[in-house]
Amino acid sequence: MSAQSVPALIEAIIRAARAERPGRPAIVGLAGPQGAGKTTFCARFLADTSWRVAHFSLDDVYLTKAERAHMAKSIHPLFATRGPPGTHDLDLAKRTITMLTSARPNDHTPLPRFDKSSDERIPESEWPVFVGRPDAILVDGWCLGANVPTGMDVKPLNPLEEGEDPHRIWRNHMLAPLATRYPLFFALFDLFIYLRGPNFDIVRHWRFEQEEELLGRRLTDDEAETMHRFIDHFERITRAMIEGQHRARFIVQMDEFRRILAVEQRA
Repeated sequence: MSAQSVPALIEAIIRAARAERPGRPAIVGLAGPQGAGKTTFCARFLADTSWRVAHFSLDDVYLTKAERAHMAKSIHPLFATRGPPGTHDLDLAKRTITMLTSARPNDHTPLPRFDKSSDERIPESEWPVFVGRPDAILVDGWCLGANVPTGMDVKPLNPLEEGEDPHRIWRNHMLAPLATRYPLFFALFDLFIYLRGPNFDIVRHWRFEQEEELLGRRLTDDEAETMHRFIDHFERITRAMIEGQHRARFIVQMDEFRRILAVEQRA
């Protein structure tokens, strides 16, 4: 299959969801590990579709730097790093979806945006605005639809967990909302698509490749070490999702070059 099959899959899902629930936007989530191509697939879909689609990412609703600094001080220092469960403003995400689903023709709904270069949410006055009620709402995010990891060794998986979270304080406070608050957010969606890589090692490769493309050069040794530490924050849940611990109905099987091998549908 070509890469175009993912945009085509999103298109078909929106059409089916709208037919099943006429009168409200289809709400679709695209999940997948870092570097899997979520942004690329969403951009290709948005460029070609005839539907009016409001799109934002789970990355766009990170807590502010100040909010994460407070969590780092009051709970555990690892919460300063954006990305893992507990570092998203789910109320903002839910409020945005609610506003879009109930919008009247002339209503203006701001779509959240986050600037990763400054590690800070962009001021609301600069967010793009969607006018009216969309035909569909598309959200992408690495842990969309994730279940709490089960059946995994409770021992540390990597140097970050072993050296910086020896008493499981960060892990416990990260996984707790994944079992409580995140399912309430996930329940808003009609369904999820999951981009599945062959293993976790390739996820590290993809993420390094992604960063080097952004920089236009190879990472230095210090940058590579920093990147490994950053990816360690995501390893536990990413491994669990690769092993099937998620609620996605459609699973897009990808090889190490992000070529699509098959699309599996689960009941």
